[in-house]
Amino acid sequence: MQRTMKRFGMWLAVLCLLGLWACQAPPKPEMVQPVRIPDGEIDPAVWGKAYPEQYETWKLTEKPVDTRRSKYKTGMDGGQVTVDKLSQFPYMALLFNGWGFGIEYNEPRGHAYMVRDQLEIDSSRLKSGGVCLSCKSPYAARLEKEMGKDYYAKPFSEVLAQIPEKDRELGVACIDCHNNKDLTLQVSRGFTLTKALQEIGAPAETLTRQQMRSAICAQCHVTYNIPKDADKKSEALYFPWQGSTWGNISVENIIKQIRNDPTVIEWKQSVTGFGMPFMRHPEFEYFTMGSTHFKAGASCADCHMPYTTMGVKKISDHRVMSPVQGDMKACRQCHAESTDWLRERVFSIQDRTVSLMLRAGYASATVAKLFELTHAKQAEGVQVQQDMYDKAKDLYMEGFLRQLFMGAENSVGFHNPAEGMRILGDSVAFSTKAEGILRQMLAQAGVDVPLSIDLELEKYVDNRGEKKLRFDPALEFKDPFGLQDKFF
Repeated sequence: MQRTMKRFGMWLAVLCLLGLWACQAPPKPEMVQPVRIPDGEIDPAVWGKAYPEQYETWKLTEKPVDTRRSKYKTGMDGGQVTVDKLSQFPYMALLFNGWGFGIEYNEPRGHAYMVRDQLEIDSSRLKSGGVCLSCKSPYAARLEKEMGKDYYAKPFSEVLAQIPEKDRELGVACIDCHNNKDLTLQVSRGFTLTKALQEIGAPAETLTRQQMRSAICAQCHVTYNIPKDADKKSEALYFPWQGSTWGNISVENIIKQIRNDPTVIEWKQSVTGFGMPFMRHPEFEYFTMGSTHFKAGASCADCHMPYTTMGVKKISDHRVMSPVQGDMKACRQCHAESTDWLRERVFSIQDRTVSLMLRAGYASATVAKLFELTHAKQAEGVQVQQDMYDKAKDLYMEGFLRQLFMGAENSVGFHNPAEGMRILGDSVAFSTKAEGILRQMLAQAGVDVPLSIDLELEKYVDNRGEKKLRFDPALEFKDPFGLQDKFF
């Protein structure tokens, strides 16, 4: 009996100790419930509750950067000064005279300023209508679906008014690139990129994750066309990729598409009187056209959204900026060379691109002025040989569109240096041949053509009507080899 009581006491003591331990032990941690992002949610702050690290870096797109780090793209990546490209490249003022780009054409200021830049720019740049929001607002896909053709044709201000007031200046947002369920990449602008990818035999659903890290950028960083109806109202938007393939969207094929489509003649060039198509920021086409980095498997995100550490997490940096502004951190993920060496390589490529871009631009401007002279002489009754005129016009268009392509592409050649040199070299060749034919044609018609053609650049640069120049003399254009002084 005594032994039994002793055992009972021992068990009772053990039970008491276990009870005491249970009372003092920390509670079992419960699994954290992830934040659920509603379908169609546009507000980045809601997404930020689920992905705070990405959200914090995204907010930095509004923060100014040190523009002194860049040599040419001084208005990019949140710079507070918008640099006037027509003052930097006077030949553009001549060639674009006749529509909005000839009045105001500025370096963009980064993703946070996408809509704000449009609201501040000369109103002539918004005549295409609501379609101008297609690359700028995360509401674009919703508006296009709800409004149909009115989205393209109605005035910009009317379409913008359909966006909730608090979001009217909101630039690119999480929903533009990501699935709200799991943050996987997805195309949000089905009315443009989905169709374009099908055209080149690369439907979005067949692309690898690495390919999607470039394709998502191709929703906006591409050239596009805005077909017009009989009243010159916008009625659609498409990428001129017909006949191309993934990794082979050549400038030649783009030019072929837009020159054979009369609905995309968007403006009339004043100096020549020619109806013209246009090209806009073809970064995706240019980069994927066999560039060294593209062939090595790099994507747009690898260079513009390099991995960074936030606390204990490794994420893609959503500030989305030039590697030059990021102190070459993106480049040093793969390259062992120093920051200074890598930066100088970028500038060296850009110097040579600008050198040839100036030659191509002024060669095109010279031909345009010769056409102006031709038309003036025709008005006086001078007869010129039509087949020579037609051949010169064809060559002029080929040269003009190539230099336009390179002037609109936002890396100043770096995305694909060899291709850039090829395109600009061809542009110079086309324009030079056109100039020669025009001179011969005019000489045969008895017109004395001066050896040096006065481009009258001051007239085109200074007399642009109501404009908002925000050119900062401290950010003076760097002409690497002093070529522009020979023209202006």
